[in-house]
Amino acid sequence: MQAFYSDNFVLPLPAGHRFPMAKYQLLRDALAAQLPQVQFVQAPAAVNAELAFAHHPAYIAAIAEGSVDAKILRDIGFPWSPAMAERARRSVGGTLQAARVALTQGVSANLAGGTHHAYTDRGGGFCVFNDLAVTARVLQAEWGRVRPPPGQRRLPLHVAIIDLDVHQGNGTARIFASDPSVFTLSMHGANNFPFAKERSDLDVALPDGCTDDDYLAALEQALQTLQDRFTPGFVLYLAGADPHEGDRLGRLKLSFDGLQARDRRVFDWCFARKIPLAFAMGGGYGHDISQTVQVQINTYRVALEYWRRWHR
Repeated sequence: MQAFYSDNFVLPLPAGHRFPMAKYQLLRDALAAQLPQVQFVQAPAAVNAELAFAHHPAYIAAIAEGSVDAKILRDIGFPWSPAMAERARRSVGGTLQAARVALTQGVSANLAGGTHHAYTDRGGGFCVFNDLAVTARVLQAEWGRVRPPPGQRRLPLHVAIIDLDVHQGNGTARIFASDPSVFTLSMHGANNFPFAKERSDLDVALPDGCTDDDYLAALEQALQTLQDRFTPGFVLYLAGADPHEGDRLGRLKLSFDGLQARDRRVFDWCFARKIPLAFAMGGGYGHDISQTVQVQINTYRVALEYWRRWHR
């Protein structure tokens, strides 16, 4: 199974910065040691033409040049540097390449990504560009350029974004608010960031302290609603680790087993319908960073199982 990674994902930050940047290298090292069937591929940097499918050219240029408005930088939470701009491009490029691979191989991954707080013209919440939005739109455009076999009609590619990070995918929801070809599903903490929510196609707001059984029941209902309202040809899955009970920002109480059951249900839902899936890791801010990494490793274990099923 191909997974996209870049050393650029690990951005040098000032001492004491609250973002757990080390988790990307820790996850890569753990996967290499424990799951050798995961094949690491260099995540490319998304180019301007790709980013422009979801972002204003002026914002893309401001990130590239370092002329970003100071308030936007504060909202993003990272100081600007050439390395920050490069990381943002590769975070998008990793998800986009994973999606291209998943179209033919069933499952693929980005070790970073899940930057769902970025809007068309600004970032926020440690998100610069929205990899999910860019990927959905580029994939749709590329799909539309492929000629079908003679006598056949190629239907447009409908994309479902299943966002199970503990924080609402507000940027993603706004970008696709009037786009019926993309279905946005967000299951998140009701009382968590962002405190001013956008409207997704389906929002499932969970109370503080939500545990495995209630979460999985809500997920089951959400997937049924998705099935009733939309027929995707591709799924982008944001497999956030921050609903875990050990997360310092999550406020939910899911166990390792509960999160693995969550992942299994999403992969199973897609596989039963033969819908290709690309996933990104999203948030994870464990008091003990090894717990965040363990949640992510468990996601990869499930992904590998379903990747093997695609190739039987």
